[in-house]
Amino acid sequence: MQISDILSLSQKAIRSNRLRSNLTVAIIAIGITALIGIITIIEVLKGTIYSNFTSMGSNTFSISENSFVSKSKSGGRRRRMNQNEEQNRIKLNEVDQFKKLYQFPSTVSLSVMATNTATVKRGKKKSNPNIIVMGTDENYLSVSGTALESGRNFTASDIGGTENTCILGNAIALKFFESEQDAADGLIYIGDARYRVLGVMESKGASFINRTDNMVLISLNNARQRFNVSQRSYVISVSIPDIKYMNLATDEAEGTMRTARRLGARDANNFSINKNDEIANSLIGNLQYVTLSASVIGLITLLGAAIGLMNIMLVSVAERTREIGLSKAIGANSFTIRLQFLSESVIISLKGGLIGIIIGILIGNILTIFFKTAFVIPWLWIGIGFSICIIVGLMAGIYPAMKASRLNPIEALRHE
Repeated sequence: MQISDILSLSQKAIRSNRLRSNLTVAIIAIGITALIGIITIIEVLKGTIYSNFTSMGSNTFSISENSFVSKSKSGGRRRRMNQNEEQNRIKLNEVDQFKKLYQFPSTVSLSVMATNTATVKRGKKKSNPNIIVMGTDENYLSVSGTALESGRNFTASDIGGTENTCILGNAIALKFFESEQDAADGLIYIGDARYRVLGVMESKGASFINRTDNMVLISLNNARQRFNVSQRSYVISVSIPDIKYMNLATDEAEGTMRTARRLGARDANNFSINKNDEIANSLIGNLQYVTLSASVIGLITLLGAAIGLMNIMLVSVAERTREIGLSKAIGANSFTIRLQFLSESVIISLKGGLIGIIIGILIGNILTIFFKTAFVIPWLWIGIGFSICIIVGLMAGIYPAMKASRLNPIEALRHE
């Protein structure tokens, strides 16, 4: 009997038990969907993390309060400081002192989050209270790797002056103005204060890390006057001309910051120096636990599917005893019978796997619509998924196939 004949008979047998076969296909599809879907989501998140931190520049690092557990020079992890919030907070006089003392050739920017619940208004239009307002200096845009779509950046006089001026995120500008160009030199209200728009930032897209499109920049001086930033911690961002000097720059920054914070020789650092690539790798490293969880969920589901598939095949052997006896009587050998039942099992498993892979990829790539990233196809895990389906099909079908091939043709023909 030819392989094509065996496959044709397998397909016919599957169609004759459509309900049971489809239920098993559905169970396998659910397991593969869980596995491929979560893996695809993780790949999308990885791409988003890398793209966001790459846009900020690999030659950039920041100094902030101890909100991250930073790596020490020896490769281990520094112990999180056991300090109260007041000791941990980086104050304005400390960042000003750092900027004066830091001598390494670089561009230094100071910033502070004024609020992340601001409301922007213009005419009858009003935003939700979820707008981020950042107090920044004139170097913030260049250090963060953000270009302007229209208008101009802050100048030293804007930063030191008392006029209410701002730079809008792209999404905010398009919400309240006809275009980015119309927004420049326009007027908006942040809360109850009226601001003149100096420029509009380029669109960075939606992201759980970068919310630039939903952000308004104001000057540091204005943030101190209009918002309660006395209890906020300032952030220092530093951009160096060449990444090969990164270690030298961070070493000098550490010493300068210790001086600015008046730490003694025996005092541990009460601040963190965070390199963009280290933060990205740390976030991506945490996603490994999600990958492990997805794998466990998928494998448990597939184990249940394998048991169900084996049960279907055993029932099929019992129901088709006379058919097996007739096949043997007209010349089919045990190998042909085994191959027929194994092929049925593998076909059912592969059908479930194919459906699960397609659905998983589509579900996982829903995030690409929001983050405006490229469509992700995890080829490696697709191959792993197909391999798992073949293994499940073989494991579930081998015992029923062996049982069918051992049937005595005479007894099988007499079976009622």
